Amino acid sequence: MTRAIYAAVVLLLAAALCGCTPKQPNETPEGAVRELVEQLKRLDGTQRAARPAFELLSGETKQNLIARAERYSRASGKHIEPEMMLAPASFILRFNPRELLGEIKGGYAIVRARGLLDDERAEIRCVFENGGWRVHVDLPPLPAVVMRPRDGAPVPTR
Repeated sequence: MTRAIYAAVVLLLAAALCGCTPKQPNETPEGAVRELVEQLKRLDGTQRAARPAFELLSGETKQNLIARAERYSRASGKHIEPEMMLAPASFILRFNPRELLGEIKGGYAIVRARGLLDDERAEIRCVFENGGWRVHVDLPPLPAVVMRPRDGAPVPTR
């Protein structure tokens, strides 16, 4: 009888521990957007603060920031990590989202953000990658680098 009680207690403890797994913020598109907004508010110019925000971005957005960091590093001679391309001044919220409603279609989602005022609305694209939702930020592609010789005529390069 004692052995059966012991087995039951062990099973109950195991079930309780499995149920206590903390929910990840990016389990839903709305959660990913909400967490990114919070992480961007914490940007302070340090890599430690920028890394969590960078991890919430889509692969395409990360690749764009990686290319920007590489270009900056080559031009300046100083190495910069891609997450440091998330400058605090670049992410000023137009409004504080009060409501986030996501619409999922396969591995993609649109999160509609609403603020307190009628004109405070935004649509944020998300993608499901690496087991969680990531926010896709449309960044313009990098233009080609143009080298100028001493006479001022442009010479296009890659």
